[in-house]
Amino acid sequence: MGSLKRKDTLTIGLMLFALFFGAGNLIFPPFLGQEAGANFWPAMLGFVVTGVGLPLLTVVVISMAKDGIQEIGSRVHPLFAVVFSAAVYLSIGPFFGIPRSANVAFEMSVKPFLAESGSHSMMLMIFTVVFFALVYWVCLNPSKMVERIGSILTPVLLAAIVLLVVASIFKLDGSFGAVSEKYTATPFVTGFLEGYLTMDTIAALAFGIIVISAVQHKKQLERSQVVRETLKAGLIAGIGLTFVYVTVGMLGAKMASVGTFDNGGTILTEAAKLVFGTPGMLLLGLIVTLACFTTAVGLVAATSQFFAKMMPKVSYKTFTLAITVISLLIANLGLNQIISISVPVLIVLYPITIVLVVLSFLDRFFNGSRGVYIGAVFTAGMVSVIDGLKSFGIESEALASTLKSLPLYAEGLGWLLPALIGGLAGWAFERFFLSRSVKKSLKPASE
Repeated sequence: MGSLKRKDTLTIGLMLFALFFGAGNLIFPPFLGQEAGANFWPAMLGFVVTGVGLPLLTVVVISMAKDGIQEIGSRVHPLFAVVFSAAVYLSIGPFFGIPRSANVAFEMSVKPFLAESGSHSMMLMIFTVVFFALVYWVCLNPSKMVERIGSILTPVLLAAIVLLVVASIFKLDGSFGAVSEKYTATPFVTGFLEGYLTMDTIAALAFGIIVISAVQHKKQLERSQVVRETLKAGLIAGIGLTFVYVTVGMLGAKMASVGTFDNGGTILTEAAKLVFGTPGMLLLGLIVTLACFTTAVGLVAATSQFFAKMMPKVSYKTFTLAITVISLLIANLGLNQIISISVPVLIVLYPITIVLVVLSFLDRFFNGSRGVYIGAVFTAGMVSVIDGLKSFGIESEALASTLKSLPLYAEGLGWLLPALIGGLAGWAFERFFLSRSVKKSLKPASE
């Protein structure tokens, strides 16, 4: 059977790591470390399961599907596939994910060095113009994306992270701090729930196309071989992500001896300042900027490829330019405004995405029953839509009181039981009711 060279597999694995590793991946682990304290290890294990395992499972599922996200969505309904796919790409692309990457890079690499009375909006405009000009240049030739991201940017990113984290851990004498209330009883479950807040599972629906294209560019392989090579690259990316999460999380746990911080970004900034002074803050800015840049490149390329395939009369380069310009304009609205508008949409999409990925992976066990897909996605979607509206400020007291009675609703998993019941109901309906109706309609009139 055909396979890629080890060097090619390593390069694609590093590329996948770079695509996943955005600013949010740097911010969440240190805050978990501070909050989990002495319960750091079980909490981090839970975080890794969902922050690493679920996104990589999504990439593998995409590699198993001939037409990627649209094929998976079509298992519910063809129209659903179009609407869901477009919503995913627009949300993680120009409407939220890409502008957020540029904003976070600015907030942590440029803004700390600006005077309080300075014109931050003008500097944001200058920064984003340069940022997106470089993103557009890299995305112009996707065949060279593996070499540019995997071979050049990723090693620099990893080296910068290792230098900051190792120096900080050895210089800080503090042991793990006190355990916060939410990590006291069930640290693994809490870490598990925190892990999918990185939103990497949704992003993996887009990144899967880039990985498959990179594998096929290196060598033409059959579908089963593409899945195998994607899994190998995914394991490399997973090892890298796990290493970063654990080490940066330990840094957050040890920083508890210095003080209590409001978020992971502040923890990293204070650690860099404490260990290296101003040069440390510059190093942190380099880490964040590279992480955000690689994520933005992946999202622009994936979104452009998707819409170019959906509307073949418009070229990939045209979509790349349009998405880059839209992202530039939205980025200048400011980070808080972008999040306030987009988070409700992500709250709706994330449970539906998880349900689709899990069902696609287990597809052969229920023979691809459309009833299972429809039942599970519909019920999970009902709960997630209500949650999204609530996040947007629209709430019904009657619905709110009903949803609160659902298991795990307070933890953000209220959609889980309805999805399970909906899937079983859909399977039973298709298995018993529809099968009998079809058999009855096929009986000869004489009978």
